[in-house]
Amino acid sequence: MSNDPKPAEENTAPKKSNPRLNLVSRVNAEHYRWGYECDAWHLVKDPAFTVIEELIPPGAAEVLHYHKQAQQFFFILSGEAIMEVEGEPVLMPAGSGLRIMPGQRHQIRNPSSSPLRLLVMSQPPSHGDKHTD
Repeated sequence: MSNDPKPAEENTAPKKSNPRLNLVSRVNAEHYRWGYECDAWHLVKDPAFTVIEELIPPGAAEVLHYHKQAQQFFFILSGEAIMEVEGEPVLMPAGSGLRIMPGQRHQIRNPSSSPLRLLVMSQPPSHGDKHTD
């Protein structure tokens, strides 16, 4: 009888699924629509933190607004966006992100001819904390 470890292929059996680990995607996430033809999926929907994937069609934009409580981080997955923050436009190419602090007026728009895909992380959640005044 040998004390040699088992070959690697015998040690790579899939582990049993942990019920607390839930793989999430647009396929099984809660979906909603906003603005003009914009799609969004709640990838994480928690009382303290949310992650939303958004798909913004060419030419579409959010209204200029701010949040009193929520800070947000916008990360561009594909396409490009212009984020206006306190009147200053910022070009956001794919692979870049921008943090928006509570009270900062901001507006994202898709100036291109291609769809814009991004992640929006909010802490605390921004829904119900959107102000346009």
